[in-house]
Amino acid sequence: MAEDVQTIISVVPDDEGKEKFRKCAETAFYRRQMQGPNLQYKVPLDTMVLTERGAHFEVVESDTQVRLALSVSPMKNGILRILIDELQPIKPRYRVPDVLTGEQVCEQLRVEKKNEDSVTLTWALGQYQIQVWQCPFRLEVLCGEDVTVTFNPKGRLRFEKLQHSSRALSDTSEDEPGLWKETFRKFVDIKANGPSSVGADLSLHGFSHVYGLPEHADSLKLKDTRDGEPYRLYNLDVFAYDLHSRMGLYGSVPLLLAHKQDRTVGLFWLNASETFVNVHYTPHEEEDGSAPPVKKRRVPLQTDVHWVSESGVIDCMVLLGPTPQQIFTQYAELTGYQAFPPLFSLGYHQCRWNYNDEADVKAVDAGFDRHGIPYDVIWLDIEHTNGKRYFTWDPALFPDPVGLQRHLEEKNRKLVVISDPHIKYDPEWSLYRKARDGRHFVKDREGKIYQGSCWPGESCYLDFSSPATRAWYSRCFSLDKYPGSTTSLFIWNDMNEPSVFHGPEQTMPKDALHHGNWEHREQHNLYGFQQHMATAEGLVSRSGGLERPFVLSRSFFAGSQRFGAIWTGDNVASWEYLKVSIPMLLSLSVAGIAFCGADVGGFVKDPDPELMVRWYQAGALQPFFRGHSAKETKRREPWLFGDTVTSSIRSVIQRRYRLLPYWYTLFHQAHTSGTPPLRPLWVEFPREENTFTVDHQYMIGGALLACPVTESAVQEVKVLLPGSNEVWYDVHSAKAFRGGRTIILPVTLDTVPLFQRGGTVIPRRTGCGSSTAELQQFPLSLTVALDSNGCAAGELYLDDGHSFCYRDTKAFCLRHFTMLAGRLLSRRGGDEDSVFECDCVVQTVTILGVKRKPSSVFVHIAGAEKRPVGFQFEEARHKLILDGLKLGVVKDWEINV
Repeated sequence: MAEDVQTIISVVPDDEGKEKFRKCAETAFYRRQMQGPNLQYKVPLDTMVLTERGAHFEVVESDTQVRLALSVSPMKNGILRILIDELQPIKPRYRVPDVLTGEQVCEQLRVEKKNEDSVTLTWALGQYQIQVWQCPFRLEVLCGEDVTVTFNPKGRLRFEKLQHSSRALSDTSEDEPGLWKETFRKFVDIKANGPSSVGADLSLHGFSHVYGLPEHADSLKLKDTRDGEPYRLYNLDVFAYDLHSRMGLYGSVPLLLAHKQDRTVGLFWLNASETFVNVHYTPHEEEDGSAPPVKKRRVPLQTDVHWVSESGVIDCMVLLGPTPQQIFTQYAELTGYQAFPPLFSLGYHQCRWNYNDEADVKAVDAGFDRHGIPYDVIWLDIEHTNGKRYFTWDPALFPDPVGLQRHLEEKNRKLVVISDPHIKYDPEWSLYRKARDGRHFVKDREGKIYQGSCWPGESCYLDFSSPATRAWYSRCFSLDKYPGSTTSLFIWNDMNEPSVFHGPEQTMPKDALHHGNWEHREQHNLYGFQQHMATAEGLVSRSGGLERPFVLSRSFFAGSQRFGAIWTGDNVASWEYLKVSIPMLLSLSVAGIAFCGADVGGFVKDPDPELMVRWYQAGALQPFFRGHSAKETKRREPWLFGDTVTSSIRSVIQRRYRLLPYWYTLFHQAHTSGTPPLRPLWVEFPREENTFTVDHQYMIGGALLACPVTESAVQEVKVLLPGSNEVWYDVHSAKAFRGGRTIILPVTLDTVPLFQRGGTVIPRRTGCGSSTAELQQFPLSLTVALDSNGCAAGELYLDDGHSFCYRDTKAFCLRHFTMLAGRLLSRRGGDEDSVFECDCVVQTVTILGVKRKPSSVFVHIAGAEKRPVGFQFEEARHKLILDGLKLGVVKDWEINV
């Protein structure tokens, strides 16, 4: 694989390759944090002040007498916030804006006990406690009687104070290089505030499995970092990124989850500057196998996490769970719930860099219809613009963009175009002049407009940290300001790490200046997040607040889930990249980014037909489903690989569309509870340790287990079916399997290993049509998979699929289905005031796991007479099929078997 990657030609002009990216040893603030002198902080307990916002202390370093301010704030729903800042800074330190949603409600702390060494505080009816130890300072978080998390257990707290910039003049005489000026390759970084890094360590007691910290092309379970680089959180444009690497990619979410059989906890480190995270497991994984069994049993399990950031403050939130679902809700309460996507965006998207012109777009669109393959969105990359000027159209290639969008809209399809954050330097272009005159550009360290290089050549970069700039940019999407746009046009934010060709690590210099005179180093990881925010707000404003937006962003941060979807960037058409896409998407999902996907087929290089089919099979079972390819690759529309491949891809996409009622219901759950549609097995089976490291298969909601085939020429795959008391049904054959074991499943090229969990009900459409709009014209079917007790439950969510009426006028329908003792009930769920009128009916019910042929089946609709129903029973497969039901979805009814 390494040889294959080396032969790939980068799409970036004059790309210097992977050598342009720094390692931790080349990073001055990381070296200081790791190699600096031992410091001992103490907390004079007599400095404690209790307020309605928590407890406040002074923290003093014994030798230097550096004084810090510590606040400990318990929030509602089991969250503890630990905030450390300078007690009296020479000027305010940067605190991350826009990420936390609203004012957090705190609970009142009270003193449980106090002695000369420590004070114990409690809240929430006494189920949680905090013990603050005076010297050396450490903070223990207790759940019940057990210490669950310790802050500063090994004394790794480091907090470099801001200094006056006059010190920078004497940089050449400093004892250690990199304090005021740092050079990497040819780039010089001038640090106006001098050294300002922060760091802290935490111990997670009893835990030996931690997850999260996207984005990295690596396993779901985080690896022990003693053998190499720490995990790096620094948003970068990394073309054809290395696999099994901890280097930072396009986005960052500084959220780490730890799980054990009886508890899940989270650590959220709210810092947008460059951050490194070390993970150390005890006992160490490599030592574990060689240690004597008795000794292994005596070593308590523990995971130590060490966070180091270049600047800002220490703002660490401990999420106390205790269940995975509660962690998801706690995190969503902090940073926001997943945006509820319009239904069309859950369909299939077709993208290429670039479709040549309007005729090409129309030909591809017609190709889908000609081959009977449903799709909803076609995309245009940078070549659609007039000379890489965003918000414009190439007058020769796309002379009638409104006509093109109307052509697609007649088929209920949408167009997505790209809008990058760099603006071509062109004083003759009105949009450039407006941005310049409105002071909407980032400045260099001298206070002049910063210029870098990207696709248009010399470019200036919008300063999305400025609320005024975001508002101006949002207005650019209004129909009267964006010539050629219509309400069926949606947006793709790319290159927003930000990517700067020939910049340090192909990004913006850290000493560039943003709104408020903040250096770029303080907020680097927020840049794409804030463009994503402004774009989503622009589309909402375009519709007068009525329509849900769809915006895809390559770069992201904590909270990006509020604005739309993300994808995993410039991957490669190889089996290894297909395989790693699964743990990458699972890591994103558990970190709140639920609407995520990977380029189907790989962005660069050419997939062979087998890889193409397998990637479509995997992509159809993931949240964001888009085929995408670079301009150097061969055309790869689904019908270009021969009839057999076309048939296979058509079948995969059609199955995706029929399953969209289930996907849409899952996104409603994500929007209201924070639980992601894509889930590692341990989320659904938290007590089963054999699921804790599985990252090649996953759950879709609580009802489906998927195990995409990610290796070439295989004839069988191993599938772990968790839960010794569970029953699993092969979706394609209806064959039942007992849980709590690994099965060997024979596969052909058309096999997609997918199992329905006993005890669940899954809604589908009986057909799919050519788009999601046509899909909704088909009746519904329910698949009821009985558990070992003959029970099942599920739900279905419906609304208009595109507006905010579900939120503003409660125009939605939520139905609960339960089966118990041979009775399948459909009852209203959710808000009693919700109203959604629709003609949709349940046409078919299939019940799996029926032991004996029933003598009769009756249906009873509320307000009508009970009537018999015809049925088919397949004895060999224990499968009962009820057809021709015509049961109104919005009505209460029951079926008696």
